[in-house]
Amino acid sequence: MDTEAEIEKLTTLCRNMGAGEQQASTMAKQLVKRADQLAVERDISRVAAMEYLLELLVSGRQGEVPASFESQNSENDDTS
Repeated sequence: MDTEAEIEKLTTLCRNMGAGEQQASTMAKQLVKRADQLAVERDISRVAAMEYLLELLVSGRQGEVPASFESQNSENDDTS
């Protein structure tokens, strides 16, 4: 799939999740860019990176905090 088609599909997804047209487009472009970054940083496939980001997006939309984020917050809160 080419990047423009991917952005179009992601824009539709974001719009269906409640984002406005401009916001959905911006979110889609950011998802593509971040997936590319994660793939390199973590030495994983781009598909795996996008899957991870989409899971975060859906969890966040449902008001859920992923377990990996909760453990990071616990570590940051232990500064007393």
